[in-house]
Amino acid sequence: MELSASAKESLEVADRLFKAIERGDVSAIRNIYAPGAKIWHNFDEIEQTVDQNLAVLKWVVENIGEISYSEIRRQPTPGGFVQQHVLRGKLKSSGKPIAIPACIVCAIENARITRLDEYLDSAQTAALRG
Repeated sequence: MELSASAKESLEVADRLFKAIERGDVSAIRNIYAPGAKIWHNFDEIEQTVDQNLAVLKWVVENIGEISYSEIRRQPTPGGFVQQHVLRGKLKSSGKPIAIPACIVCAIENARITRLDEYLDSAQTAALRG
């Protein structure tokens, strides 16, 4: 089945986002988000602004090495994409490996993310808080 132009665009945005995170390129991530984008996490139910989310991502890339995504299952949706994956890396402080399963649901307009909802088990992030 051939994908529509909007589905292809959504999958390209997803690819750019996760590759930028793997590279630790926070400024590229800023350009993928629409200026007024909202980022929400199920574990705290707080909507973040782009700047708030980029501060978190900056901490992630400063404290986790060898960031990669595995077990990726990505599908376009009518207004964006959904992706399930496992975020993998190593804590720079101890070398301890981490593996955090997650599901991301994104809305996209004009090739930019307008909303990102992230679902993960907060118990899996205990090593980051520890």
